[in-house]
Amino acid sequence: MAGRRRGRGAGAAGLCLAVLAPAVLAGCGGSARDTAPDDVRRLLDRRAAAVLDRDERAYRATGGPVTAYDNLREVPLASWAYRVEDFDRDGSRATVTAELRYRVAGHDRAPLTADRALTLQRRDGRWYVTDERPARRAARQLWDQGRVDAVRGTRSLVLGVGRAPRDLRRYAELADGAVPAVRAAWPRPWAGRVLVLVPRSLGGMADLLGAPAAGYQGIAAVTTGETGGSGTAPADRIIVNPDAYGVLGDLGKQVVLTHEATHVATRAHTSRATPLWLSEGFADWVGYRGTGRPPAQAAPELRRAVGNGSLPAALPEDDDFGFGGDARRLARAYEGAWLACRMIADEWGARKLTDFYAAVGAHDERPGAVADALRDVLDTDPEEFTARWRDYLRRELG
Repeated sequence: MAGRRRGRGAGAAGLCLAVLAPAVLAGCGGSARDTAPDDVRRLLDRRAAAVLDRDERAYRATGGPVTAYDNLREVPLASWAYRVEDFDRDGSRATVTAELRYRVAGHDRAPLTADRALTLQRRDGRWYVTDERPARRAARQLWDQGRVDAVRGTRSLVLGVGRAPRDLRRYAELADGAVPAVRAAWPRPWAGRVLVLVPRSLGGMADLLGAPAAGYQGIAAVTTGETGGSGTAPADRIIVNPDAYGVLGDLGKQVVLTHEATHVATRAHTSRATPLWLSEGFADWVGYRGTGRPPAQAAPELRRAVGNGSLPAALPEDDDFGFGGDARRLARAYEGAWLACRMIADEWGARKLTDFYAAVGAHDERPGAVADALRDVLDTDPEEFTARWRDYLRRELG
């Protein structure tokens, strides 16, 4: 989020003394308080109420192009409110930076925030919005990219821009299929529903994430959310890259959405202590579970490396999962992480794998978290675990 700034709305003070005569006081400049900041706050309150009430007439009365209102029509909202952070007036014009707080009904446990920049004009004694857009350095929202279409599944909500309704229905079907697959693999409580955002293109995905598109090229989807869930954090969003997702087969598409739904389910048990090889490997284990895909097919880059005598010496580091680096290195990291979790499930059992995941995430910091969980849950240590993993790679991929 962009840095917060306190409002600069002026109110007044001049140097007049209260004991001066009324005639003198009235003539002293600056003694009347500028009500513009309060007027604008009330204007934005009416604008927010119009969005929630689906009242187009009331929205038009606040000014601004109605396109933004139209883009939001199908988004089921539980709340929508502006909080003015900065007010700067220049005569009959003003600019406002506001924090927008909103919740999607049925999915968000607490409001998400988005920094917005608004321009306003005063006409006939009233303020009107003339433009609203993301604040500087703030990520764009889906409705900033065009009209949002919504498709409800039994366990999902899919919001898309520039996508055919049948495409969005297919996303909902796959998301609905992901939820029971995750529940079967992750027995701990979670919401059991997912929210999927489908922008028009890779560029739209990058705009939602507030990051360069080049870093997500070839990445089919990502999940946003807060680690170490407190129970009051907003729900996660699965954000799809339609360019990369669209070239996958049916099985690949299902694996991707099940993988991302796993991140949603495990978020409350994922913390700073959780290495990426565990969080990404576990999500892939759930995604591939029950598909019948053998490691030789599902881990081609690592199979090639092992075949060439380049057996990894250690489990993947967090840096190996960087989206902007070597694509083959990234693939080997995911494949090695998946096989580490698959090995735990094969040799210790699926329940031990979920217990291990939760035990690592229960730590506040990274140092010692994996070693302690290996000892307490799997009765092993990092050196023995790594050696067993390397043997497993030889056996499954050699």
